[in-house]
Amino acid sequence: MVAYHYPPVQVSSGLQRTLAFSRYLGDYGWSPLILSAHTRAYADTNDDQLRDIPQGVPVIRAFALNSRKHLSLGGRYLDLLALPDPWSSWWFGGVWSGLRLIRKYRPKVIWSTYPIATSHLIGLTLHKLTGLPWIADFRDSMTEPTYPREEARRRVFLWIEKKTIQACSKAVFTTPGAVSMYQKRYPGEPDGKWLQLPNGYNEDIFAEIETAAISPCLTASPQKDTRAVKLIHSGVIYPDERDPEVFFQALSNLKKRRLIDKQRLNIILRATGHDESFQKSLNRLVIDDIVQMKPRIPYRHALKEMLSADGLIILQAANCNHQVPAKLYEYFRARRPILALTDASGDTAHTLREAGLSDIAPLDDVGSIEQALLQFITSIENGSATVASDIVIEKYSRRTSSQKLAVCLDSLTG
Repeated sequence: MVAYHYPPVQVSSGLQRTLAFSRYLGDYGWSPLILSAHTRAYADTNDDQLRDIPQGVPVIRAFALNSRKHLSLGGRYLDLLALPDPWSSWWFGGVWSGLRLIRKYRPKVIWSTYPIATSHLIGLTLHKLTGLPWIADFRDSMTEPTYPREEARRRVFLWIEKKTIQACSKAVFTTPGAVSMYQKRYPGEPDGKWLQLPNGYNEDIFAEIETAAISPCLTASPQKDTRAVKLIHSGVIYPDERDPEVFFQALSNLKKRRLIDKQRLNIILRATGHDESFQKSLNRLVIDDIVQMKPRIPYRHALKEMLSADGLIILQAANCNHQVPAKLYEYFRARRPILALTDASGDTAHTLREAGLSDIAPLDDVGSIEQALLQFITSIENGSATVASDIVIEKYSRRTSSQKLAVCLDSLTG
Protein backbone atom coordinates (compact mmCIF):
# COMPACT_ATOMS: atom_id res chain seq x y z
CA MET A 1 0.00 0.00 0.00
CA VAL A 2 1.79 3.11 -1.29
CA ALA A 3 0.51 5.96 0.87
CA TYR A 4 2.13 9.27 1.70
CA HIS A 5 -0.46 9.97 4.42
CA TYR A 6 0.10 7.57 7.29
CA PRO A 7 0.74 8.17 11.00
CA PRO A 8 2.38 10.28 12.35
CA VAL A 9 1.45 12.78 9.61
CA GLN A 10 -1.18 15.20 10.85
CA VAL A 11 -3.97 15.43 8.28
CA SER A 12 -7.51 14.14 8.19
CA SER A 13 -9.34 12.06 5.59
CA GLY A 14 -6.40 10.72 3.58
CA LEU A 15 -4.76 9.39 6.69
CA GLN A 16 -7.94 7.78 8.06
CA ARG A 17 -8.73 6.01 4.77
CA THR A 18 -5.37 4.26 4.43
CA LEU A 19 -5.06 3.59 8.14
CA ALA A 20 -8.48 1.92 8.27
CA PHE A 21 -7.76 -0.29 5.25
CA SER A 22 -4.48 -1.41 6.81
CA ARG A 23 -6.33 -2.07 10.07
CA TYR A 24 -9.27 -4.10 8.73
CA LEU A 25 -8.02 -5.91 5.64
CA GLY A 26 -6.44 -8.49 7.92
CA ASP A 27 -9.95 -9.58 8.94
CA TYR A 28 -10.62 -10.58 5.34
CA GLY A 29 -7.49 -12.59 4.58
CA TRP A 30 -5.13 -9.85 3.42
CA SER A 31 -1.88 -8.71 5.08
CA PRO A 32 -1.06 -5.06 4.25
CA LEU A 33 2.48 -3.80 3.74
CA ILE A 34 2.78 -0.02 4.06
CA LEU A 35 5.20 1.95 1.88
CA SER A 36 5.14 5.56 3.07
CA ALA A 37 7.46 8.57 3.11
CA HIS A 38 10.13 9.52 5.62
CA THR A 39 8.60 11.66 8.35
CA ARG A 40 10.97 14.54 7.53
CA ALA A 41 8.78 15.21 4.48
CA TYR A 42 5.67 15.91 6.58
CA ALA A 43 4.69 19.50 7.28
CA ASP A 44 3.09 18.53 10.62
CA THR A 45 3.23 15.39 12.73
CA ASN A 46 1.35 14.07 15.73
CA ASP A 47 1.92 10.77 17.52
CA ASP A 48 -1.77 10.53 18.49
CA GLN A 49 -2.61 7.79 15.96
CA LEU A 50 0.58 5.74 15.94
CA ARG A 51 -1.25 3.38 18.31
CA ASP A 52 -3.85 2.73 15.60
CA ILE A 53 -1.31 1.07 13.30
CA PRO A 54 -2.03 -2.68 13.65
CA GLN A 55 0.66 -4.75 15.31
CA GLY A 56 2.61 -6.80 12.82
CA VAL A 57 1.95 -4.52 9.84
CA PRO A 58 5.32 -3.57 8.30
CA VAL A 59 5.66 0.19 7.73
CA ILE A 60 8.57 1.15 5.48
CA ARG A 61 9.41 4.85 5.25
CA ALA A 62 11.30 5.54 2.04
CA PHE A 63 13.64 8.43 1.38
CA ALA A 64 11.67 11.63 0.71
CA LEU A 65 12.24 15.35 0.91
CA ASN A 66 9.80 18.24 0.98
CA SER A 67 10.86 20.80 -1.64
CA ARG A 68 9.32 23.60 0.39
CA LYS A 69 11.38 22.72 3.45
CA HIS A 70 14.54 21.08 2.17
CA LEU A 71 15.18 22.41 -1.33
CA SER A 72 14.28 26.08 -0.95
CA LEU A 73 16.51 29.11 -0.60
CA GLY A 74 15.01 32.11 1.12
CA GLY A 75 11.61 30.44 0.93
CA ARG A 76 11.83 29.96 -2.86
CA TYR A 77 12.55 26.82 -4.89
CA LEU A 78 12.58 25.75 -8.51
CA ASP A 79 9.19 24.61 -9.82
CA LEU A 80 10.96 21.67 -11.46
CA LEU A 81 11.79 20.35 -7.98
CA ALA A 82 8.08 20.27 -7.09
CA LEU A 83 6.64 18.42 -10.09
CA PRO A 84 4.25 16.75 -9.83
CA ASP A 85 4.27 17.84 -6.16
CA PRO A 86 6.76 18.97 -3.49
CA TRP A 87 7.42 15.31 -2.61
CA SER A 88 8.64 14.21 -6.04
CA SER A 89 11.91 12.97 -4.48
CA TRP A 90 9.82 10.26 -2.81
CA TRP A 91 9.61 8.56 -6.23
CA PHE A 92 13.30 7.55 -6.07
CA GLY A 93 13.12 6.27 -2.50
CA GLY A 94 9.68 4.75 -3.00
CA VAL A 95 10.60 2.69 -6.04
CA TRP A 96 13.84 1.46 -4.45
CA SER A 97 12.21 0.57 -1.13
CA GLY A 98 9.16 -0.82 -2.92
CA LEU A 99 11.24 -3.25 -4.96
CA ARG A 100 12.99 -4.44 -1.79
CA LEU A 101 9.60 -4.94 -0.13
CA ILE A 102 8.34 -6.92 -3.11
CA ARG A 103 11.40 -9.17 -3.15
CA LYS A 104 11.10 -9.81 0.58
CA TYR A 105 7.35 -10.30 1.02
CA ARG A 106 6.14 -11.33 -2.47
CA PRO A 107 2.87 -9.35 -2.35
CA LYS A 108 0.07 -10.16 -4.79
CA VAL A 109 -1.25 -6.64 -5.41
CA ILE A 110 0.02 -3.04 -5.42
CA TRP A 111 -2.26 -0.26 -4.15
CA SER A 112 -1.48 3.48 -4.29
CA THR A 113 -3.52 6.44 -3.14
CA TYR A 114 -3.90 10.05 -4.25
CA PRO A 115 -3.97 13.12 -3.51
CA ILE A 116 -0.17 12.96 -3.57
CA ALA A 117 0.48 12.40 -7.28
CA THR A 118 3.93 10.93 -6.63
CA SER A 119 2.18 8.00 -4.93
CA HIS A 120 0.62 6.98 -8.27
CA LEU A 121 3.98 7.45 -10.01
CA ILE A 122 5.50 4.98 -7.55
CA GLY A 123 2.61 2.57 -8.07
CA LEU A 124 2.91 2.87 -11.85
CA THR A 125 6.66 2.23 -11.81
CA LEU A 126 6.42 -0.77 -9.48
CA HIS A 127 3.61 -2.21 -11.60
CA LYS A 128 5.66 -1.82 -14.79
CA LEU A 129 8.76 -3.36 -13.20
CA THR A 130 7.01 -6.33 -11.54
CA GLY A 131 3.82 -6.96 -13.50
CA LEU A 132 1.80 -7.09 -10.28
CA PRO A 133 -1.88 -6.02 -10.47
CA TRP A 134 -2.26 -2.41 -9.42
CA ILE A 135 -5.19 -0.61 -7.78
CA ALA A 136 -5.09 3.19 -8.10
CA ASP A 137 -7.11 4.86 -5.36
CA PHE A 138 -7.88 8.33 -6.76
CA ARG A 139 -10.51 9.16 -4.13
CA ASP A 140 -11.45 12.41 -5.94
CA SER A 141 -10.70 13.61 -9.45
CA MET A 142 -7.03 14.24 -10.17
CA THR A 143 -7.65 16.95 -12.78
CA GLU A 144 -10.43 19.43 -13.50
CA PRO A 145 -10.93 22.01 -16.26
CA THR A 146 -9.31 24.61 -13.99
CA TYR A 147 -7.08 22.35 -11.85
CA PRO A 148 -4.14 22.35 -11.59
CA ARG A 149 -3.97 26.00 -12.56
CA GLU A 150 -0.23 26.13 -13.39
CA GLU A 151 0.26 24.97 -16.96
CA ALA A 152 3.39 22.85 -16.33
CA ARG A 153 1.82 21.10 -13.33
CA ARG A 154 -1.40 20.54 -15.24
CA ARG A 155 0.45 18.82 -18.11
CA VAL A 156 2.26 16.54 -15.66
CA PHE A 157 -0.95 15.69 -13.80
CA LEU A 158 -2.77 14.91 -17.04
CA TRP A 159 0.06 12.62 -18.10
CA ILE A 160 0.12 10.78 -14.75
CA GLU A 161 -3.67 10.45 -14.76
CA LYS A 162 -3.76 9.02 -18.29
CA LYS A 163 -0.92 6.56 -17.69
CA THR A 164 -2.47 5.48 -14.38
CA ILE A 165 -5.92 4.85 -15.88
CA GLN A 166 -4.41 2.92 -18.78
CA ALA A 167 -2.17 0.72 -16.61
CA CYS A 168 -4.12 0.08 -13.41
CA SER A 169 -6.37 -2.93 -12.91
CA LYS A 170 -8.88 -0.90 -10.88
CA ALA A 171 -9.44 2.85 -10.54
CA VAL A 172 -11.13 3.69 -7.24
CA PHE A 173 -13.17 6.81 -6.47
CA THR A 174 -15.22 7.82 -3.43
CA THR A 175 -18.39 9.09 -5.15
CA PRO A 176 -20.66 8.06 -8.04
CA GLY A 177 -20.15 11.48 -9.61
CA ALA A 178 -16.40 10.97 -9.84
CA VAL A 179 -16.83 7.48 -11.31
CA SER A 180 -19.23 8.83 -13.93
CA MET A 181 -16.85 11.67 -14.79
CA TYR A 182 -13.95 9.30 -15.43
CA GLN A 183 -16.06 6.85 -17.40
CA LYS A 184 -16.90 9.70 -19.78
CA ARG A 185 -13.33 10.98 -19.79
CA TYR A 186 -11.90 7.54 -20.68
CA PRO A 187 -14.67 5.84 -22.71
CA GLY A 188 -12.35 3.16 -24.05
CA GLU A 189 -11.74 1.60 -20.63
CA PRO A 190 -13.85 -1.43 -19.60
CA ASP A 191 -16.70 -0.93 -17.14
CA GLY A 192 -15.05 -3.34 -14.72
CA LYS A 193 -12.13 -0.98 -14.21
CA TRP A 194 -14.14 1.48 -12.10
CA LEU A 195 -14.85 0.96 -8.39
CA GLN A 196 -16.57 3.22 -5.88
CA LEU A 197 -15.37 2.97 -2.28
CA PRO A 198 -16.75 5.86 -0.20
CA ASN A 199 -14.94 7.36 2.72
CA GLY A 200 -16.36 6.51 6.13
CA TYR A 201 -15.87 6.42 9.88
CA ASN A 202 -13.94 4.12 12.18
CA GLU A 203 -16.35 2.41 14.57
CA ASP A 204 -13.60 1.12 16.87
CA ILE A 205 -12.34 4.63 17.54
CA PHE A 206 -15.85 6.04 18.05
CA ALA A 207 -16.68 3.22 20.47
CA GLU A 208 -13.45 3.88 22.34
CA ILE A 209 -14.06 7.59 22.85
CA GLU A 210 -17.69 7.05 23.81
CA THR A 211 -16.60 4.84 26.69
CA ALA A 212 -13.25 6.39 27.63
CA ALA A 213 -12.58 9.64 29.48
CA ILE A 214 -10.80 12.17 27.28
CA SER A 215 -9.36 15.25 28.95
CA PRO A 216 -11.99 17.98 28.68
CA CYS A 217 -9.39 20.75 28.63
CA LEU A 218 -8.71 20.19 24.92
CA THR A 219 -12.29 20.33 23.74
CA ALA A 220 -14.02 22.60 26.23
CA SER A 221 -15.86 25.56 24.74
CA PRO A 222 -15.93 28.98 26.40
CA GLN A 223 -18.43 29.41 29.17
CA LYS A 224 -21.76 30.39 27.67
CA ASP A 225 -25.47 30.34 28.29
CA THR A 226 -26.48 26.65 28.26
CA ARG A 227 -29.54 27.52 26.17
CA ALA A 228 -27.38 28.36 23.14
CA VAL A 229 -27.38 25.79 20.35
CA LYS A 230 -23.80 24.66 19.67
CA LEU A 231 -22.95 23.99 16.03
CA ILE A 232 -19.54 22.75 14.90
CA HIS A 233 -17.69 22.62 11.61
CA SER A 234 -14.70 20.34 12.07
CA GLY A 235 -11.82 20.59 9.61
CA VAL A 236 -10.33 22.62 6.79
CA ILE A 237 -12.46 25.23 5.02
CA TYR A 238 -11.00 25.83 1.56
CA PRO A 239 -11.73 29.38 0.32
CA ASP A 240 -12.24 28.17 -3.26
CA GLU A 241 -14.36 25.12 -2.49
CA ARG A 242 -16.02 25.80 0.87
CA ASP A 243 -16.06 29.59 0.99
CA PRO A 244 -18.02 30.58 4.13
CA GLU A 245 -18.39 34.29 3.28
CA VAL A 246 -22.06 34.05 2.25
CA PHE A 247 -22.75 31.95 5.36
CA PHE A 248 -21.14 34.68 7.46
CA GLN A 249 -23.29 37.31 5.75
CA ALA A 250 -26.42 35.28 6.50
CA LEU A 251 -25.45 35.11 10.17
CA SER A 252 -24.87 38.87 10.20
CA ASN A 253 -28.28 39.52 8.63
CA LEU A 254 -30.04 37.28 11.15
CA LYS A 255 -28.24 38.96 14.02
CA LYS A 256 -29.23 42.42 12.76
CA ARG A 257 -32.85 41.26 12.66
CA ARG A 258 -32.42 39.97 16.21
CA LEU A 259 -33.32 36.42 15.21
CA ILE A 260 -30.03 35.05 16.58
CA ASP A 261 -27.51 36.18 19.16
CA LYS A 262 -24.83 34.59 21.32
CA GLN A 263 -27.45 33.46 23.83
CA ARG A 264 -29.23 31.45 21.14
CA LEU A 265 -26.38 30.28 18.88
CA ASN A 266 -22.71 29.33 19.30
CA ILE A 267 -20.76 28.20 16.22
CA ILE A 268 -17.27 26.68 16.45
CA LEU A 269 -15.07 26.48 13.35
CA ARG A 270 -12.41 23.95 14.28
CA ALA A 271 -9.06 23.92 12.42
CA THR A 272 -10.14 25.81 9.30
CA GLY A 273 -6.59 26.29 8.06
CA HIS A 274 -7.47 29.93 7.18
CA ASP A 275 -8.32 31.38 10.58
CA GLU A 276 -6.67 34.77 10.03
CA SER A 277 -8.62 35.52 6.85
CA PHE A 278 -11.95 34.31 8.23
CA GLN A 279 -11.49 36.16 11.51
CA LYS A 280 -11.33 39.45 9.63
CA SER A 281 -14.72 38.70 8.10
CA LEU A 282 -16.20 37.77 11.48
CA ASN A 283 -14.96 41.03 12.98
CA ARG A 284 -16.17 43.11 10.03
CA LEU A 285 -19.65 41.57 10.15
CA VAL A 286 -19.74 41.79 13.97
CA ILE A 287 -20.51 38.09 14.44
CA ASP A 288 -17.31 37.19 16.29
CA ASP A 289 -19.39 36.73 19.45
CA ILE A 290 -21.42 33.98 17.72
CA VAL A 291 -18.69 32.33 15.62
CA GLN A 292 -15.39 31.28 17.19
CA MET A 293 -12.25 30.01 15.47
CA LYS A 294 -10.59 27.14 17.28
CA PRO A 295 -7.19 25.47 16.62
CA ARG A 296 -6.49 21.92 15.50
CA ILE A 297 -6.76 19.21 18.17
CA PRO A 298 -5.91 15.48 18.11
CA TYR A 299 -8.23 13.27 16.06
CA ARG A 300 -9.94 11.59 18.99
CA HIS A 301 -10.64 14.94 20.63
CA ALA A 302 -12.15 16.23 17.38
CA LEU A 303 -14.51 13.24 17.29
CA LYS A 304 -15.36 13.78 20.95
CA GLU A 305 -16.22 17.38 20.15
CA MET A 306 -18.55 16.27 17.35
CA LEU A 307 -20.34 14.00 19.81
CA SER A 308 -20.83 16.94 22.17
CA ALA A 309 -22.38 19.24 19.56
CA ASP A 310 -26.06 20.02 19.12
CA GLY A 311 -25.56 20.08 15.36
CA LEU A 312 -22.83 19.81 12.72
CA ILE A 313 -22.14 21.95 9.65
CA ILE A 314 -20.88 20.78 6.24
CA LEU A 315 -19.75 23.18 3.49
CA GLN A 316 -19.27 22.23 -0.17
CA ALA A 317 -19.40 24.49 -3.23
CA ALA A 318 -21.04 23.57 -6.53
CA ASN A 319 -17.63 23.27 -8.24
CA CYS A 320 -17.12 20.12 -6.12
CA ASN A 321 -20.45 18.46 -6.89
CA HIS A 322 -18.77 15.13 -7.60
CA GLN A 323 -17.09 15.08 -4.19
CA VAL A 324 -18.32 14.37 -0.65
CA PRO A 325 -16.31 15.73 2.31
CA ALA A 326 -14.97 12.75 4.25
CA LYS A 327 -16.09 14.27 7.53
CA LEU A 328 -19.74 13.81 6.50
CA TYR A 329 -19.59 10.10 7.35
CA GLU A 330 -18.13 10.85 10.76
CA TYR A 331 -20.98 13.33 11.20
CA PHE A 332 -23.42 10.51 10.41
CA ARG A 333 -21.79 8.28 13.05
CA ALA A 334 -21.85 11.09 15.63
CA ARG A 335 -25.65 10.87 15.34
CA ARG A 336 -26.07 14.63 15.31
CA PRO A 337 -28.30 16.78 13.07
CA ILE A 338 -26.45 18.09 10.01
CA LEU A 339 -26.83 21.44 8.25
CA ALA A 340 -25.39 21.17 4.74
CA LEU A 341 -24.58 24.28 2.72
CA THR A 342 -24.09 22.74 -0.70
CA ASP A 343 -25.58 22.49 -4.16
CA ALA A 344 -28.77 20.43 -4.24
CA SER A 345 -27.67 18.52 -7.35
CA GLY A 346 -24.26 17.43 -6.04
CA ASP A 347 -23.11 14.15 -4.52
CA THR A 348 -22.98 15.65 -1.01
CA ALA A 349 -26.66 16.64 -1.10
CA HIS A 350 -27.58 13.31 -2.72
CA THR A 351 -25.80 11.41 0.06
CA LEU A 352 -27.65 13.44 2.71
CA ARG A 353 -31.05 12.93 1.11
CA GLU A 354 -30.34 9.20 0.79
CA ALA A 355 -29.74 9.25 4.54
CA GLY A 356 -33.10 10.95 5.13
CA LEU A 357 -31.60 14.35 5.98
CA SER A 358 -32.97 17.46 4.31
CA ASP A 359 -31.44 20.54 5.99
CA ILE A 360 -29.71 21.69 2.79
CA ALA A 361 -29.17 25.14 1.28
CA PRO A 362 -26.85 26.45 -1.48
CA LEU A 363 -23.53 27.73 -0.16
CA ASP A 364 -23.83 30.87 -2.29
CA ASP A 365 -27.46 31.85 -1.55
CA VAL A 366 -27.73 34.12 1.48
CA GLY A 367 -31.54 34.04 1.69
CA SER A 368 -31.73 30.25 1.52
CA ILE A 369 -29.04 29.94 4.17
CA GLU A 370 -30.91 32.29 6.50
CA GLN A 371 -34.08 30.26 6.14
CA ALA A 372 -32.38 26.87 6.46
CA LEU A 373 -30.33 27.93 9.49
CA LEU A 374 -33.36 29.25 11.37
CA GLN A 375 -35.32 26.07 10.65
CA PHE A 376 -32.32 23.97 11.67
CA ILE A 377 -31.69 25.57 15.05
CA THR A 378 -35.45 25.68 15.76
CA SER A 379 -35.71 21.93 15.12
CA ILE A 380 -32.81 21.35 17.52
CA GLU A 381 -34.44 23.55 20.16
CA ASN A 382 -37.79 21.76 19.95
CA GLY A 383 -36.30 18.27 19.64
CA SER A 384 -37.57 17.52 16.11
CA ALA A 385 -34.21 17.45 14.30
CA THR A 386 -33.42 14.22 12.42
CA VAL A 387 -30.20 12.19 12.42
CA ALA A 388 -28.87 9.35 10.27
CA SER A 389 -30.33 5.92 10.97
CA ASP A 390 -28.28 2.96 12.16
CA ILE A 391 -28.70 1.32 8.73
CA VAL A 392 -27.24 4.37 6.99
CA ILE A 393 -24.44 4.64 9.53
CA GLU A 394 -23.40 1.00 9.10
CA LYS A 395 -23.27 1.48 5.33
CA TYR A 396 -20.36 3.90 5.74
CA SER A 397 -18.30 1.98 8.27
CA ARG A 398 -14.62 1.76 7.32
CA ARG A 399 -14.86 -1.96 8.03
CA THR A 400 -17.59 -2.26 5.38
CA SER A 401 -15.38 -0.48 2.83
CA SER A 402 -12.45 -2.70 3.78
CA GLN A 403 -14.55 -5.77 3.09
CA LYS A 404 -15.43 -4.40 -0.37
CA LEU A 405 -11.76 -3.71 -1.04
CA ALA A 406 -10.90 -7.27 0.01
CA VAL A 407 -13.45 -8.62 -2.49
CA CYS A 408 -11.77 -6.51 -5.16
CA LEU A 409 -8.35 -7.86 -4.16
CA ASP A 410 -9.69 -11.40 -4.29
CA SER A 411 -11.01 -10.83 -7.80
CA LEU A 412 -7.61 -9.63 -9.03
CA THR A 413 -5.78 -12.66 -7.67
CA GLY A 414 -8.31 -15.40 -8.40
